Amino acid sequence: MTFVSWNSSKGFCSMRKDIKIPEVKDIYVAAIREYNKDFRTHDWNVYIINDGPDPLETVLIVSEGMDDKDSTAKMRHSLKLLPVKSYAKIEFIEESVLKLNNYFMVTFFIGDTLYDKRFELPAHSIMEDNAVALPVMEAKGVLAR
Repeated sequence: MTFVSWNSSKGFCSMRKDIKIPEVKDIYVAAIREYNKDFRTHDWNVYIINDGPDPLETVLIVSEGMDDKDSTAKMRHSLKLLPVKSYAKIEFIEESVLKLNNYFMVTFFIGDTLYDKRFELPAHSIMEDNAVALPVMEAKGVLAR
């Protein structure tokens, strides 16, 4: 990847090559259908899963649903720490937004390195027929890509 920057004091452009953007591995976002005891309903909840060898620090997640006509408000979530081989609930996902493409932009640190990845649960993909066994969790759910 090449970036160009302008140095106004010297009046020239400089190129920055070989900036390394680390690949996100062993981190997942998944939708799981769970029973809600309070409301006696089966609801879809979205989780982040850390199946990697390192804890995730300062995890920031921005979620949004959209298509050509509709969109949801952006939701922001944060976790100080997501330990190794663990998971955390991000949010409840309401039935009416299952028809939208749902995006989860996840940013976090491992040590001093910043990582980020955009996960997508495509429109109409969140359904029990698409559920698979999930890493770390003893549950089945729909994995975001």
